[in-house]
Amino acid sequence: MNLIAEQVSVMLDGKEILDHVDLQAKPGTFVGLIGPNGSGKSTLLKSIYRVRKPDAGLVTVDGEDIYQLSPRQTAQRMAVVRQEGTVEFDFTVREIVLMGRSAHKRLFQSDTEEDFSLVERALARTGMQAFAERSFLSLSGGEKQRVLIARALVQEAKLLVLDEPTNHLDIRYQLQIMDLLKSLRLTVLVALHDLNIAATYCDRIYVIQEGRIAAAGTPEQVLNPEMLREVFGVETEVYVHPKTGKKHIVFFSGMEMSEQRKDAEVSTAL
Repeated sequence: MNLIAEQVSVMLDGKEILDHVDLQAKPGTFVGLIGPNGSGKSTLLKSIYRVRKPDAGLVTVDGEDIYQLSPRQTAQRMAVVRQEGTVEFDFTVREIVLMGRSAHKRLFQSDTEEDFSLVERALARTGMQAFAERSFLSLSGGEKQRVLIARALVQEAKLLVLDEPTNHLDIRYQLQIMDLLKSLRLTVLVALHDLNIAATYCDRIYVIQEGRIAAAGTPEQVLNPEMLREVFGVETEVYVHPKTGKKHIVFFSGMEMSEQRKDAEVSTAL
């Protein structure tokens, strides 16, 4: 599934939240969207998965205008795991996952053996088979995220859009979720707040700042101290990790930078 956002602009309360944003997720690629809080990440994703129609621009999946498709047609192409995705009523894990089949059903159409088979495969793929009869509300944050991803899988969509799926999770669950997403080999667009996770897992990264794309490219091209200073306002050291072969970012606090400057001044004076 090929996703393209062209010249997407969004206004909210008279303020421009997105300003002519271009983004592409090519078939089978893992694309990350990073940027400071309030930079427009969630608004861009909402424009892509049809919650907030852009005031200008175009969003297409395999050449089709997403806003010309019906909700059912959209769900057959795109599965979404929202940051605020909550379930107010209690269901079992299996029932939650089975809901993903609604994109392929007519009104009042019964579930089939194929539906149940797809659910079991999705539960197995996400490591949640043993939790199938558990209450969804009783699960941990990481377990809930895996269930929601399983629900997205049974939609059989080729594009998966996620808004900060690792937010508020322990590092163990963050890595489990990212390993799972990477193994799916779907087209994935994901907003991330952890830059080292983005560096490790993404094929391509878009950096958004004040509603505009500030940089785009591979992690090797994009993640550098100059960009991180300009966009995130932090001092960093960026190097290739010897074990992963991926870029790794070390952050310095303001206190540490002050001490380094003092040492440098003393060294120069001597």
